[in-house]
Amino acid sequence: MIVIQLFFYCISIAFQYITNFKQMKTILITGSNGQLGSEIRKLSVKITNLKFIFTDVEELDITNIESVINFFTLNKINFIVNCAAYTAVDKAETDLENAKKINILGVKNLSIISEENNIPIIHISTDYVFDGKNYRPYQEDAQTSPQSVYGETKLEGEKIIQKLKNHIIIRTSWLYSTFGNNFVKTILRIGKQHKEIKVVFDQIGTPTNAADLADAIFQILQQSASNINNFHSGVYHYSNEGVCSWYDFAIQILQQANIKCKVNPVETNEFPTPAARPNYSVLNKNKIKKTFSIEIPYWADSLIVKNFD
Repeated sequence: MIVIQLFFYCISIAFQYITNFKQMKTILITGSNGQLGSEIRKLSVKITNLKFIFTDVEELDITNIESVINFFTLNKINFIVNCAAYTAVDKAETDLENAKKINILGVKNLSIISEENNIPIIHISTDYVFDGKNYRPYQEDAQTSPQSVYGETKLEGEKIIQKLKNHIIIRTSWLYSTFGNNFVKTILRIGKQHKEIKVVFDQIGTPTNAADLADAIFQILQQSASNINNFHSGVYHYSNEGVCSWYDFAIQILQQANIKCKVNPVETNEFPTPAARPNYSVLNKNKIKKTFSIEIPYWADSLIVKNFD
């Protein structure tokens, strides 16, 4: 009798597992080899109630509409998180075609699929949509005025996404990660190679640990997967808390790594670049914190240099 009861209990558990698996929401992550995409992949192993499909250009070329249509025909997708982007800020000034191809055309192709199949989309954007001339943290409805090709193409992508019924645009700034190339890795490398370095002090913003942003995206997905009414469409800002200059950021990186290298503060005009950088790009995060009950770590607390070894 006990054996029979145990058998039917196991059958019941298996049935529940299969049922839950079928109901499990599938999340498409584009640009999954980038900093944010890689952090999302790393965190996804802890998520058991969502299914993830990770793609980069090799698996899904978002700039090719036929490729996009075929992919969505073969895969049942419930949410899209678009991390794919052309992010070579200086190169974009002379590579407009490719910047537009990824940041505008690719976004348009995903928006077509999103609209036709009613698939909510989370799209990652940038502080570069602003001119950097503000003196108070930028709110989501602040006037946009990009000063670079990169910023212009990202803004055009935003405008396409904003036409969709179910969309979330997350603007972020000064993104860094243990994956890919970024400011933290650069400072660690040159700090070990030189006794003194120069870093600009007149560009003010907030670093964003890509792992923290990935966690915030997971929180939004978890809330929305359980109840689509929790998917509150609109534009949101996310960076870590606090304010600093690139100079302050570099000091913190080297101090944590215990690297003896003097950092000299310099003005932006000593480091001319093809693309203009915003002098002030601090983002106001109140909207995303209140809407999705997200707690955001202070930037210096979130920076753990030993993870970069």
